[in-house]
Amino acid sequence: MTVSDGRGRAVRDGGLARWLSDVCPARVRGDVAVALVTDAHIHKLNSRYRHKRSATDVLSFPSDGSAASASLSTTGFGRATFLGDIVIATGVARRQGRAAGHSYQAELRVLALHGLLHLLGYDHDSADDRGRMARVERRLRRRGGLQAGLIERS
Repeated sequence: MTVSDGRGRAVRDGGLARWLSDVCPARVRGDVAVALVTDAHIHKLNSRYRHKRSATDVLSFPSDGSAASASLSTTGFGRATFLGDIVIATGVARRQGRAAGHSYQAELRVLALHGLLHLLGYDHDSADDRGRMARVERRLRRRGGLQAGLIERS
Protein backbone atom coordinates (compact mmCIF):
# COMPACT_ATOMS: atom_id res chain seq x y z
CA MET A 1 0.00 0.00 0.00
CA THR A 2 1.44 3.32 -1.05
CA VAL A 3 0.03 6.82 -0.71
CA SER A 4 1.31 9.54 -3.01
CA ASP A 5 0.44 12.95 -4.38
CA GLY A 6 -0.50 11.47 -7.75
CA ARG A 7 2.91 12.23 -9.19
CA GLY A 8 4.68 9.43 -7.38
CA ARG A 9 5.89 11.50 -4.43
CA ALA A 10 5.07 9.95 -1.07
CA VAL A 11 2.89 12.05 1.23
CA ARG A 12 2.05 11.88 4.89
CA ASP A 13 -1.07 9.82 5.05
CA GLY A 14 -1.99 10.03 8.73
CA GLY A 15 -2.05 6.24 8.95
CA LEU A 16 -4.35 5.75 5.95
CA ALA A 17 -2.28 2.97 4.37
CA ARG A 18 -1.99 1.03 7.61
CA TRP A 19 -5.71 1.49 8.39
CA LEU A 20 -6.79 0.29 4.95
CA SER A 21 -4.50 -2.73 5.20
CA ASP A 22 -5.93 -3.56 8.63
CA VAL A 23 -9.60 -3.43 7.55
CA CYS A 24 -9.03 -5.15 4.23
CA PRO A 25 -10.57 -8.64 4.07
CA ALA A 26 -7.98 -11.26 5.06
CA ARG A 27 -8.47 -13.20 1.81
CA VAL A 28 -7.31 -10.24 -0.28
CA ARG A 29 -3.72 -10.29 -1.40
CA GLY A 30 -2.42 -7.43 -3.44
CA ASP A 31 -0.90 -4.00 -3.56
CA VAL A 32 -2.87 -0.80 -3.94
CA ALA A 33 -1.67 2.70 -4.79
CA VAL A 34 -3.63 5.62 -3.33
CA ALA A 35 -3.17 9.08 -4.86
CA LEU A 36 -4.35 12.18 -3.00
CA VAL A 37 -4.91 14.77 -5.72
CA THR A 38 -6.43 18.18 -6.28
CA ASP A 39 -10.05 18.61 -7.27
CA ALA A 40 -8.91 19.93 -10.65
CA HIS A 41 -6.90 16.76 -11.28
CA ILE A 42 -9.75 14.42 -10.41
CA HIS A 43 -12.09 16.57 -12.53
CA LYS A 44 -9.84 15.83 -15.54
CA LEU A 45 -9.78 12.11 -14.74
CA ASN A 46 -13.55 11.99 -14.23
CA SER A 47 -14.10 13.75 -17.53
CA ARG A 48 -11.66 11.54 -19.42
CA TYR A 49 -12.69 8.16 -18.04
CA ARG A 50 -16.31 8.58 -16.98
CA HIS A 51 -17.35 11.43 -19.30
CA LYS A 52 -18.60 13.45 -16.34
CA ARG A 53 -17.57 17.08 -16.28
CA SER A 54 -17.21 17.56 -12.54
CA ALA A 55 -14.91 16.72 -9.69
CA THR A 56 -15.81 13.57 -7.82
CA ASP A 57 -14.63 12.27 -4.47
CA VAL A 58 -12.97 8.96 -5.39
CA LEU A 59 -12.10 7.02 -8.53
CA SER A 60 -10.82 3.46 -8.77
CA PHE A 61 -8.73 2.07 -11.59
CA PRO A 62 -8.33 -1.72 -11.47
CA SER A 63 -5.01 -2.96 -12.82
CA ASP A 64 -6.84 -5.20 -15.27
CA GLY A 65 -10.35 -6.27 -16.16
CA SER A 66 -10.48 -9.02 -13.54
CA ALA A 67 -9.96 -7.17 -10.26
CA ALA A 68 -11.96 -9.67 -8.24
CA SER A 69 -9.88 -12.65 -9.30
CA ALA A 70 -6.61 -10.72 -9.04
CA SER A 71 -7.41 -9.85 -5.45
CA LEU A 72 -7.20 -13.50 -4.48
CA SER A 73 -3.95 -14.45 -6.18
CA THR A 74 -0.23 -13.91 -5.93
CA THR A 75 2.42 -13.91 -8.58
CA GLY A 76 6.05 -14.86 -8.53
CA PHE A 77 7.74 -15.67 -5.27
CA GLY A 78 4.71 -14.95 -3.11
CA ARG A 79 4.64 -11.35 -4.24
CA ALA A 80 1.23 -9.80 -4.22
CA THR A 81 -0.63 -8.82 -7.35
CA PHE A 82 -1.12 -5.13 -8.07
CA LEU A 83 -4.86 -4.54 -7.65
CA GLY A 84 -4.96 -0.99 -8.94
CA ASP A 85 -5.13 2.69 -8.10
CA ILE A 86 -7.48 4.68 -5.89
CA VAL A 87 -7.56 8.42 -6.57
CA ILE A 88 -9.05 10.72 -3.92
CA ALA A 89 -9.79 14.43 -4.35
CA THR A 90 -8.50 16.19 -1.24
CA GLY A 91 -10.72 19.27 -1.55
CA VAL A 92 -13.86 17.20 -2.01
CA ALA A 93 -12.79 14.99 0.91
CA ARG A 94 -12.35 18.01 3.20
CA ARG A 95 -15.79 19.40 2.30
CA GLN A 96 -17.53 16.04 2.61
CA GLY A 97 -15.85 15.38 5.95
CA ARG A 98 -17.09 18.69 7.32
CA ALA A 99 -20.59 18.04 5.97
CA ALA A 100 -20.62 14.56 7.52
CA GLY A 101 -19.39 15.91 10.86
CA HIS A 102 -16.08 14.09 10.97
CA SER A 103 -12.42 14.77 10.28
CA TYR A 104 -10.63 14.94 6.96
CA GLN A 105 -8.72 11.81 8.00
CA ALA A 106 -11.96 9.91 8.62
CA GLU A 107 -13.26 10.98 5.21
CA LEU A 108 -10.08 9.78 3.52
CA ARG A 109 -10.70 6.39 5.14
CA VAL A 110 -14.33 6.31 3.98
CA LEU A 111 -13.26 7.10 0.42
CA ALA A 112 -10.27 4.73 0.38
CA LEU A 113 -12.43 1.86 1.63
CA HIS A 114 -15.05 2.59 -1.02
CA GLY A 115 -12.37 2.71 -3.70
CA LEU A 116 -10.85 -0.55 -2.51
CA LEU A 117 -14.19 -2.32 -2.77
CA HIS A 118 -14.49 -1.17 -6.39
CA LEU A 119 -11.00 -2.58 -7.05
CA LEU A 120 -12.19 -5.87 -5.63
CA GLY A 121 -14.99 -6.00 -8.18
CA TYR A 122 -17.94 -4.62 -6.18
CA ASP A 123 -20.22 -2.14 -7.95
CA HIS A 124 -23.18 -0.56 -6.13
CA ASP A 125 -24.48 0.89 -9.41
CA SER A 126 -24.93 -2.56 -10.94
CA ALA A 127 -28.33 -4.26 -10.78
CA ASP A 128 -26.50 -7.52 -10.06
CA ASP A 129 -25.01 -6.09 -6.84
CA ARG A 130 -28.23 -6.43 -4.80
CA GLY A 131 -26.71 -4.59 -1.85
CA ARG A 132 -23.57 -6.75 -1.61
CA MET A 133 -21.18 -3.79 -1.73
CA ALA A 134 -23.14 -1.90 0.91
CA ARG A 135 -23.08 -4.91 3.23
CA VAL A 136 -19.34 -5.45 2.83
CA GLU A 137 -18.65 -1.74 3.22
CA ARG A 138 -20.73 -1.66 6.42
CA ARG A 139 -18.88 -4.64 7.91
CA LEU A 140 -15.41 -3.32 7.05
CA ARG A 141 -16.05 0.25 8.16
CA ARG A 142 -17.29 -1.02 11.52
CA ARG A 143 -14.09 -3.06 11.81
CA GLY A 144 -12.19 0.16 11.11
CA GLY A 145 -14.19 2.30 13.53
CA LEU A 146 -16.01 4.46 10.98
CA GLN A 147 -19.52 5.67 11.74
CA ALA A 148 -20.88 5.91 8.20
CA GLY A 149 -19.94 4.74 4.74
CA LEU A 150 -20.18 6.42 1.39
CA ILE A 151 -23.02 4.26 0.09
CA GLU A 152 -25.17 5.00 3.16
CA ARG A 153 -24.74 8.75 2.61
CA SER A 154 -25.82 8.56 -1.02
